[in-house]
Amino acid sequence: MTPDDAPLNEEERAELERLRAEKAAQQKTARAAQERAELERLKANKLRSKQEAAAIAHEQEQRERGRKLMQPDEDDLKMPVGQKIVLAALAVLVVAVIASMFM
Repeated sequence: MTPDDAPLNEEERAELERLRAEKAAQQKTARAAQERAELERLKANKLRSKQEAAAIAHEQEQRERGRKLMQPDEDDLKMPVGQKIVLAALAVLVVAVIASMFM
């Protein structure tokens, strides 16, 4: 009978059980760390999704505001306020250029 085939004595058996317990504790700790990392990653993804949705909604709101400012309504043939402002600014610029030519 070789030393490897001999049954474990009490001291060796106790050491084996202690090592198994340490290994199980390490695995449990590693699993908990993985779960925490996954939780944080999922929270970050959720937050990023909310931020992207808010940014998209804000951009759509800005586009709609700009559209209303520069385009007439479908049933209204009046000139939009934005176009009136642009034309007024151009008229003031033309008057200023003409006035500066005569001075």
